[in-house]
Amino acid sequence: MTDTKNDKPGTVFWVLSGFFLVFNLVGFMIYYSVVTTPPEVFAANLSPEKLAFLNAEPLWATAAYATAVTAGVVASVLLLLRRAWAFPVYVVSFVAVLIQDLDSFVLRNGVEVWGTSGLYLPAVVIIVCVTELWYTRKVKADGLLV
Repeated sequence: MTDTKNDKPGTVFWVLSGFFLVFNLVGFMIYYSVVTTPPEVFAANLSPEKLAFLNAEPLWATAAYATAVTAGVVASVLLLLRRAWAFPVYVVSFVAVLIQDLDSFVLRNGVEVWGTSGLYLPAVVIIVCVTELWYTRKVKADGLLV
């Protein structure tokens, strides 16, 4: 199964690139929702432990979250535009995801607060990030990115 024909991307390229963009836009919308939701809404819907966990997030972890989602969207657009810069921007996004997860699950033990089900979304995000990196590197090697 080949994805290229005469240096033109095939259907797989457009489907995966589109999926990456939608995935990252959803992440960006979630981030925006989290930072713009009034504290009273969180207080009314979360347990005191979960609320305390969210309120204790350091600024650098919030900045990593913002960087991860913004870089993910930018990289996805660059990929759709077939620009080689997509790969290093995806790297920035992935590193920011790891930094945010370092805070949540290593430094502050988020599993204790959210339970093991709190690992599902971060695991999916990491899997998609690795897939973005792998695929972007592959299509760059195939000559589809300039």
